[in-house]
Amino acid sequence: MTEEGFIFNVFGYEHPHDRAFAFLKYIPSRFKKLFPIDFLERTWNYNNTQLLRAEKLYTAQNYQTFLEIFRRNFPVYVYFCPFRKKEVISAPLSSVKKVYVPRDCLASLCSVKRKDSLQKLMLELITMLSHESSIGMEDFGVHGSVALGMHTSKSDMDFVVYGSGNFRRLELTIDKLVERGKLAYVFGNRLDAARKFKGRYRDRIFMYNAVRKPEEKDASYGVFRYSPKSHVDFQCRVRDDSEAMFRPAIYKIDKYEPTNNVSMLSDDQIPVSVVSMIGCYRNIARKDGLVKVSGMLEQVENLATGNIYHQVVVGTGTSEDEHIWLV
Repeated sequence: MTEEGFIFNVFGYEHPHDRAFAFLKYIPSRFKKLFPIDFLERTWNYNNTQLLRAEKLYTAQNYQTFLEIFRRNFPVYVYFCPFRKKEVISAPLSSVKKVYVPRDCLASLCSVKRKDSLQKLMLELITMLSHESSIGMEDFGVHGSVALGMHTSKSDMDFVVYGSGNFRRLELTIDKLVERGKLAYVFGNRLDAARKFKGRYRDRIFMYNAVRKPEEKDASYGVFRYSPKSHVDFQCRVRDDSEAMFRPAIYKIDKYEPTNNVSMLSDDQIPVSVVSMIGCYRNIARKDGLVKVSGMLEQVENLATGNIYHQVVVGTGTSEDEHIWLV
């Protein structure tokens, strides 16, 4: 949370030393007139401040709108990234009043003496999952409205698990608990059914995602330079899904097949990975699965080694047309 009352979601794992790349999630109601977007009817209350949330959080149109609003009214939140050659939304650390780390939020929840019904239920769920999966409680975390202390009795339960291996283990555990009737999946569409990230425990919806452990962070800000090339549409095979559960989600790919003439590439431009900045495309495809992709081809240069390769980014904030579909 920042000094103006904005609440951001930190995005990715490569950040400048004095700021964090982030996406705006909650907006103080006093700034509503500055934001010409559609808001959810529901409001949240954080320390006596009423907060609003965009009806559609992660659209290219909203991102560009937020960028322009910040540029005009709160320019400190706009940063020109020299390694991407574009302006991006970010939170300067000097403006941050409080940081909510999921692992710390779970520890805080455990220490609450007089827990309400939702807090009790969330802790009960995570404790059960920890026991059934043999994943230590220290590798779980809480986020969302419960973490910020602004939940209601009808709020969802949002939690994370740290580590790729732990995430895969938790997936299997939840599958088994669904088979035993302890949990139930909740699918709203085909992507939900592929991800299996949403379910119901007792009378409450839960959602879970993955966060990298420190040893799984393989890059620092400034090591890579990213240069957009052209929009491409293609089909490919997923050869490695070990980083598909994070955000950004990374799918190592092969067997690139363009679906139009514009997407025909020379051998040295064939992408080796698809990177999704959009959360709904996390963990939708598995190893050896086929996907259709629409996104921006980027050249990636390792400034330390000089090595160059290409990737395709889905969710650049410049087009609503970028996606990953299952074949």
